[in-house]
Amino acid sequence: MTRMEQKGNLERFSYDDAIVKKFTLATLLWAAVAFLVGIIIALEMAYPALNGGLKWITFGRLRPLHTNAAIFAFAGNAIFAGIYYSSQRLLKARMFSDKISQFHFWGWQSIIVAAALTLPFGLTQGKEYAELEWPIDIAIAVVWVAFGVNLLMTIVNRRVKHIYVAIWFYIATFITVAILHVVNSAAVPVSAFKSYSAYAGVSDALVQWWYGHNAVAFFLTTPFLGLMYYFIPKAVNRPVYSYRLSVIHFWTLVFLYIWAGPHHLLNTAVPDWAQTVGMVFSVMLWIPSWGGMINGLMTIRGAWDKLRTEPIVKFLALSATFYGMSTFEGPMLAIKSVNELGHYTDWIIAHVHAGALGWNGFLAFGMIYYLVPRLWRTELYSKRLANIHFWVATIGILLYVMSMYTSGITQGLMWREVDAAGKLAYPDFVQTVSRVIPLYWIRAVGGMVYLAGFLVMLFNIFKTISLAPQVQSDETEDECVPYIRKPLFSGELSFSHRVLEARPMVLAVLTAVAIGIGSLISFAPMLLSSSVVESNYHDAINKPYTPLQLAGRDIYVREGCYTCHSQMIRKTVGDVLRFGPASTIEESMYDHPFQWGSKRIGPDLARVGSKYPDLWHFRHMRNPSQVVNGSIMPTYGWLHQDRTDFAILKKKLSVMKMLGVPYGDEDVERAESWAKEEAASIAAGLRAEGADVKEDREIIALIAYLQRLGNPTRGGVK
Repeated sequence: MTRMEQKGNLERFSYDDAIVKKFTLATLLWAAVAFLVGIIIALEMAYPALNGGLKWITFGRLRPLHTNAAIFAFAGNAIFAGIYYSSQRLLKARMFSDKISQFHFWGWQSIIVAAALTLPFGLTQGKEYAELEWPIDIAIAVVWVAFGVNLLMTIVNRRVKHIYVAIWFYIATFITVAILHVVNSAAVPVSAFKSYSAYAGVSDALVQWWYGHNAVAFFLTTPFLGLMYYFIPKAVNRPVYSYRLSVIHFWTLVFLYIWAGPHHLLNTAVPDWAQTVGMVFSVMLWIPSWGGMINGLMTIRGAWDKLRTEPIVKFLALSATFYGMSTFEGPMLAIKSVNELGHYTDWIIAHVHAGALGWNGFLAFGMIYYLVPRLWRTELYSKRLANIHFWVATIGILLYVMSMYTSGITQGLMWREVDAAGKLAYPDFVQTVSRVIPLYWIRAVGGMVYLAGFLVMLFNIFKTISLAPQVQSDETEDECVPYIRKPLFSGELSFSHRVLEARPMVLAVLTAVAIGIGSLISFAPMLLSSSVVESNYHDAINKPYTPLQLAGRDIYVREGCYTCHSQMIRKTVGDVLRFGPASTIEESMYDHPFQWGSKRIGPDLARVGSKYPDLWHFRHMRNPSQVVNGSIMPTYGWLHQDRTDFAILKKKLSVMKMLGVPYGDEDVERAESWAKEEAASIAAGLRAEGADVKEDREIIALIAYLQRLGNPTRGGVK
């Protein structure tokens, strides 16, 4: 696996840098896509007519594409480039299998392309950060396991005894992401690209945010911390500031992070004790998070000259700073009173983009500037251009996050402000929308500035690679550290962490145990909520969706309406005054998946049923701004033209019955005719009011679903 010639205390290794080059170039490609799509949807918020009436590029369909491209395409490829490069050098061994490495690369790119092809066409599960449908989920699991096998076997074949801190974080990443993905992706297929989540309502919410929060933790945090621990010392040519701090950082982060998911569900129908557990552990996350930031910045402290002169060090230093800022803000937002102000607002958008663009983006840029000259055996084309990129991108981030902080706090204050009579000061939701539109323009400009800096980087990297010698060797010299592996348990036990570093598989098992404990506690409310629903709520009160309502709900999910609207009225004064009584566990008991949302660009829809007549919804979906002055919702004219697929409803009800929704055999058999009868009734009512519509159009099914929300008895079984 590794060719070696020993000269004194040096060995000549042959590493697989070809795979690192591929992941590096893929990182640059997908970064451009993620940033561009992000700018498009930012502009659509300020100018909703930008999509030109095309259904494939509405905000609701492009927003999941943007998040998947940013997280799994841009950040994912950056992670793999950094791990493949650093692991081989830290372990003094070539990757276990070149073929597995190639399978990993091409498999991951195929998954990204599949996401780009399916999400704009509305093929989605409707679960945040996990929208991809079941065949792609299976592919993700297969490719991820291949990556893990390659990594773990390389660790087994290492030529050093102790493994460096970066490897600890890589191991935790592989194990935890695999568990998160498999558990959250559990679904029952309806067709080749349609499935329903195995969980419903509050259970689905708990699993989703256990996954969603820890996808941020173990995909956008732990691997990047591993990269930080490798590339910062390399860039400044200094050892990590504190080994002990890195040990504390790792174990407290791994143990505490997994408990914090419920803080995304504060003030909701989730049991209060579960919310409190999530809040407490989120606040405790300040300790390990700032430990990592301090370790990174203190490593740079002794190299201030490089911070002034080396753009790589500037990127890495600012990335660690953004990490500290984001991980201070996250626990703060997990405090119930702060969360009441910030949740559902643009404050959260500012928070996540400070992490994604600042922490992940700047670390990836610094890493690439470090890697490319070494991989292609040349000098960076221009440090001056790299410095320009740094300052332009920094200005872009500041414009972006400051506009969204301002917008978010404005929204939160306006939503809950009441007058002396105890009534809402801004009763019309659109009042809070129109107030922040100028800030949406600033956000879009900030994104463009950030992209401009990235384009400078692309030019710099292209010129650097063009200067590379035509014939290159993948051999490198490194220290000779002979290592003879011992049995897994050799009796050499002590309280020193070095024992675990010499036994990485034991470290892996302990990591799995640590995340398992928090996960079990996080899932406990699922059992409690199920018993509450069964004992306190009768089917005669909360009926399942009719087949037509279910068809409309699937259209709602397909169009990404959950990206703008919540269906969860929180237990706060502002929410209750604005939308009605707080939502309960039982109201979403048949929702596969749940639709509580994470952002309110439009009003909450939990009780929209019967609030407006059918004709209002018909006209609103065709041209929202003509019905609600100041609305930034795009037009959905195709819903008035496209036909509802009635034939698949029997299969859909059959799957729902399998998942525990109380449909009878007769309901399943008559699903198609039942839906057509209900559609004919709604269409007849609309035509009587002057609307030109046929009963088989998708708008009819969507109206049926919207009128069901908040009206639990409007569903039913035959």
